[in-house]
Amino acid sequence: MVTINCDMGEAFGIYRLGDDAACMPFVTHANIACGFHASDPVTMRRTVKDARQAGIKIGAHPGLPDREGFGRRRMEMTREEVYALVLYQSGALQAFVRSEGGELSHIKPHGSLFGMAQNEIHVAEGIADAAESLGLPVIAYSDCCMSEVFTRRGIPFSCEFYADLDYGDDGRQIISREHAAVPSAVVCDKVLRAVKEGVTRSVNGKDVAVVAESICVHSDTPDALEVAKAVHETLKREGVLEAV
Repeated sequence: MVTINCDMGEAFGIYRLGDDAACMPFVTHANIACGFHASDPVTMRRTVKDARQAGIKIGAHPGLPDREGFGRRRMEMTREEVYALVLYQSGALQAFVRSEGGELSHIKPHGSLFGMAQNEIHVAEGIADAAESLGLPVIAYSDCCMSEVFTRRGIPFSCEFYADLDYGDDGRQIISREHAAVPSAVVCDKVLRAVKEGVTRSVNGKDVAVVAESICVHSDTPDALEVAKAVHETLKREGVLEAV
């Protein structure tokens, strides 16, 4: 069975980004920003309350300390720094979730932190250290440092596929500073192919292998609500959507 996860709670102060509450009925997992790449305490609390009301699972979405770059710019970090970064942010969100009578469900690293963990063992180890300390599974990626480290250490994880991002010839997502609009019909065809065939088409027209155990939709993508609805309806119709 396949889940749908969405990065949420990425507003800051008076600035707004996406309609999280509207998207929640069409996802199974909310990855809530924890204040480093985006969000603030009030936004975190509001998003947790909305997710609890929607009855979906709540995970921490820790990112690099880079609000101006939205956590999508690479930084040099040691394993200890990555561990502390992820533990600090996830622990803060855990407090908000517990204050609403819930428990944190998972961790999903954000943006460049996720990309770094795919390619650098010490970054993946730091995330695994934090996940192990908190006793939480991770939304991760297949055939990379993350899957190697988590498998070796016995950290539960699921591999995600990005509904609204392009892929390179290496089978990895292309992390961009901004997300372009993608027609929902195109997204659904892409997701179904990833789920059923385990492949997707790269930007250069090459079929590359992917593992699609959890489908990611981004709340900052134009027409995000329509994309989330379409992916939800498609997976439900195919009988592969995991119940919350």
